[in-house]
Amino acid sequence: MKMEDGDKITIKGLQISSQVGVPDEERAQAQDLTVDLGIYPQARLSGLQDEIERTIDYYQVSLAVHEVARAQQRRLIERLAEDIAVAVLGFDGVGKVAVEVKKYILPDTEYVSVCLVMDQNDLKSAR
Repeated sequence: MKMEDGDKITIKGLQISSQVGVPDEERAQAQDLTVDLGIYPQARLSGLQDEIERTIDYYQVSLAVHEVARAQQRRLIERLAEDIAVAVLGFDGVGKVAVEVKKYILPDTEYVSVCLVMDQNDLKSAR
């Protein structure tokens, strides 16, 4: 079974604020973005015996995403997605994460987005 077919925790529509954009003027002020996460645990989600310590605390993950978004200016939402992925992979028990960052910048569009997928092997090779 592939990890994509396995257990997953989803955070959909997380509203964040970040200074991101290629022109300096666009980065001058924070803008509202939306993040969707697919978090694939290393272990099954069954058999947790109702103990938060045995799973991935998605509330703590959401706080970390907000922190990453506020931490620095970036030119590309691709970089923001990568920084978020690295932060999520830093949580115990996370094997893989899919991050989609939506930006509401182009006229006549609902949004522009990037989707990045990283696993623990990607994280090890990035260090």
